[in-house]
Amino acid sequence: MGKIILITGGARCGKSSFAEDYVKTHGQNIAYVATSQIYDDEMAYRVKLHQQRRPSSWQTFEAPFHAEKAIHEAFCHHDIILFDCLTLYLSNYLCSEQTQAYSMEQLSAGAKDMMSSLIEAVQAQNADKTCVFVTNEVGSGIVPENALARKYRDLAGLCNQQIAKAATDVYLVVSGIPVKIK
Repeated sequence: MGKIILITGGARCGKSSFAEDYVKTHGQNIAYVATSQIYDDEMAYRVKLHQQRRPSSWQTFEAPFHAEKAIHEAFCHHDIILFDCLTLYLSNYLCSEQTQAYSMEQLSAGAKDMMSSLIEAVQAQNADKTCVFVTNEVGSGIVPENALARKYRDLAGLCNQQIAKAATDVYLVVSGIPVKIK
């Protein structure tokens, strides 16, 4: 069964840098599953920073939706995957046209199914395969003032719990310092 590692933390805490270092030291053939969609200059800048840090030997798989397919494809030729990030992947789902009329119950069920698909895609692999998921811990602040932000916070918390439960190891990164919590 493939191994799941989860790296979580607040915004700009150093979790992606830690994840990049982790895969470099634990894998030979590295794949990168990118979930972001570029809608503005700020996101374009963030994506550019991530791209500049990645070695050219890493193969990138763009997967804003149906990332389980990218995981299966990446594991055909790679022993470790860096999946960055779960919360952007969730955001893509939450903001897609198909979910606009969904109730919170429907959104929760859909998000749970998405996470189950990712978990199953990793666990279907041999034991020598690892997927490192990066996610944001968004529930530590104040209660958001608008309904969409509250839905996002709640769904992210549920998704993070689901992946953490399936993970072998979980790291919390605070101010650039990783702390193993599982």
